[in-house]
Amino acid sequence: MQTMNVLNKGQIVIPAEIRHRYGIKTGTPLEIREVGDHLELYLLPSDPIVAFRGSLKTTDSLANQMIEEHRKEVTQDARG
Repeated sequence: MQTMNVLNKGQIVIPAEIRHRYGIKTGTPLEIREVGDHLELYLLPSDPIVAFRGSLKTTDSLANQMIEEHRKEVTQDARG
């Protein structure tokens, strides 16, 4: 475990060993979360759109589901 001090502007210095291990450079986005009685730092993707692309894929698209539902309704209406 590494310890850090808070500077006069509320800044913290992440030890070099940790920065190198996680690829943290100047401008790397980080998120700080309050969890119970402590704080946690999370690395954020530099481009969130690219990072989350494809994460919501399903076996069938919503458009295809709606088209199939519409076909069933049309078939039912045609039968009377």
